[in-house]
Amino acid sequence: MKIAVCLGNVPDTTTKVKFVDGATLDKAGIQWIINPWDELALTRAIELKEDAGNAVNSVTAITVGGKDSEPTIRKALAIGADDAIRVDAEPADAFAVASELAEVIKGKDFDIIMCGIESSDYNGSAVGGMLAEILDLPSVSAVSKMNISGNEIELDREIDGGKEVVTVQTPFVAVVQKGIAKEPRIAAMRGIMMARKKPLDVVPSTGISANAEFKSFGLPQPKAPCKMVDPANVAELVSLLQNEAKVL
Repeated sequence: MKIAVCLGNVPDTTTKVKFVDGATLDKAGIQWIINPWDELALTRAIELKEDAGNAVNSVTAITVGGKDSEPTIRKALAIGADDAIRVDAEPADAFAVASELAEVIKGKDFDIIMCGIESSDYNGSAVGGMLAEILDLPSVSAVSKMNISGNEIELDREIDGGKEVVTVQTPFVAVVQKGIAKEPRIAAMRGIMMARKKPLDVVPSTGISANAEFKSFGLPQPKAPCKMVDPANVAELVSLLQNEAKVL
């Protein structure tokens, strides 16, 4: 059984984001990481492979990005992926990314394709569903648990007020969320050294055009200064909560 994990290359969540002319991300000084939801998916895929009771024999990490994304995909190899593929294209929008991933995945005979439910930069929650549609494969969203027993795969889905347990046949796309793994795996020194020898294939872009164009970006407005209210002035506090904070 083969698992493919789709990875996004995103800025570290502690990075202070800046834009050039309000439209282009200033990449200077940005620390890039594996998208946190994708990293959890990768961790679970590796756990399944390491479980001798499963038939999983390989985990492939796939990303869409330029050469500057290679340190991120190398980290996936250091964590435990067996091989990796980088599509040499800028991730213009969700449709273009899903289309590029689909072209790579077609014909590879992957049994399970795993994607994080969203990315920590755009939070679009669209790539996994689009990928399944393009590949014409069934998909299961909001997956918080995955277990394999023989040829049967059992998934837990988070739903309003509880969880749903489903079984699914391969191949399929799993769109996973927090809970799929307890903590993201950290690369050990041995893994970092081994990653240098693991195969990383770079494939050309198919030239698929994006369906969306980003016109501009803007930072949120700064928070208003804190207002101090005398403890004895309850009327003023109630007025501020009603008329300004709009919480009463």
